[in-house]
Amino acid sequence: MSRLVALTPGQQIVFGGDQVVEVEAELADAFQAGDRLVVVQEDGALLHIPANEYAIVDAAVTAAQAGFAELAAATDDAISDFFESFASRLADDAVFAFIAAANSLDIDRARKRGRSTTRLELSNAMRSGMVAGLRGWRDASASRDEIVRTIEHKGWSVEARRAPLGVVGFVFEGRPNVFADACGVVRSGNAVVFRIGSDALGTALAIVEHALRPALEESGLPHGVVQLVESAAHSAGHALFSDRRLALAVARGSGAAVAQLGAVASQSGIPVSLHGTGGAWVVAGEHANADTLQTVVQHSLDRKVCNTLNVCAIPASRAAQLVPSFLAGLDAAGESRHASPRLHVVDGSASFLPAELFSRSVEVERASGTVTECYATVLPESDLAIEWEWENSPEVTLVVVEDVGQAVMLCNSYSPHFTASLVSSDQHEHEKFYATIEAPFIGNGFTRWVDGQYALNAPELGLSNWQGGRMLGRGAILSGDSVHTVRYRATVTDHQTHR
Repeated sequence: MSRLVALTPGQQIVFGGDQVVEVEAELADAFQAGDRLVVVQEDGALLHIPANEYAIVDAAVTAAQAGFAELAAATDDAISDFFESFASRLADDAVFAFIAAANSLDIDRARKRGRSTTRLELSNAMRSGMVAGLRGWRDASASRDEIVRTIEHKGWSVEARRAPLGVVGFVFEGRPNVFADACGVVRSGNAVVFRIGSDALGTALAIVEHALRPALEESGLPHGVVQLVESAAHSAGHALFSDRRLALAVARGSGAAVAQLGAVASQSGIPVSLHGTGGAWVVAGEHANADTLQTVVQHSLDRKVCNTLNVCAIPASRAAQLVPSFLAGLDAAGESRHASPRLHVVDGSASFLPAELFSRSVEVERASGTVTECYATVLPESDLAIEWEWENSPEVTLVVVEDVGQAVMLCNSYSPHFTASLVSSDQHEHEKFYATIEAPFIGNGFTRWVDGQYALNAPELGLSNWQGGRMLGRGAILSGDSVHTVRYRATVTDHQTHR
């Protein structure tokens, strides 16, 4: 068997069993002996992994694999000490000053590149959340080797016991708090290898140097248990998710990038948990209270994350009362951020709004800078699938529907099947909504409750949608204590027992 050492322009590569893609000249020129090529079988994308990037990832996974094996001998108290030590260092102003300085540099670089910094900034609130999350893992019950079930037989018994998975690969966008949250897999006896987005790599390196690594040393846990891939290259993520030593691959970030990473891991035989496309839907029922809808809209647009309101659907029979409430909530959300909101209206719904909204000019704050746009514009129904990635100006889509049934149909057709909320005082409407909507997170008010730490008091690794189908055997909130498998242990008391 020979190895791939070069590529030529126009060279045909087979994918999907019956299709071919041609190598472009740029890829052929860049590819060298020792490099690797991943062919995404879903769409034929050719992913180039330079040898040096592969080596960085290989070293990190090797260290994590060794750390996982050594962690089996560590006590639960040592794991608790690790989380407390990590939290204490983040809470220490003298230590945190180094991390804050690195974060400021990351923010400056991101702004110069026209990148969004709303999730990148390590604010006081984010810092407090990281500390609280780590201390939550400190206080969490030890789940390693926990007996889940005991089955008694005559002369013998079987115990089902929780067991760690192994090495978890984690690729995520530039949100520094996720770095601390995802260390929760250590609580359940796992090791983790991180690849963080380039925007936040400097912050992550500072966290490792000044808080994480000292915490591992102080607690006596093996250094390999938590590894950061020190590379900003996307190819490092591809290398990580094609490493079959991973027990689980977790990706969160933008929809397209996450989907591609998931495809790479899946074709490599690695179980995948994807947390990509978001955007919540709020549906007003026939029995919706106008004041309640206004409050729900306002509190679902306080900042842009995956569970932020993205689409609001209002029945035509209640539009006269509810559209003004929706607009008031949207404006209130903008006022709380000292910004002008931005509205998109589905074609056919514009007549339910004041005409002047479509000619009013507003200053909209985007990642690339402030721009002048119309307050409201019309878009086709198919654009209900767009998730608005706004920076500071709340941005949302409004559609006026015949009834809740049509709203559910549109949500099931265009949304990522993620978060949906029905505003209604009628219980029958709620029961029918719950039964027919395709989403793992259902509510009756603001959408921002969808969060592991906020809702379940457990720092999350990510929130899954049902865009690619429902999850098997677990909820859509992936947390550190849900990363486990089950072992079975038999105890024979009568050795005359046989089959």
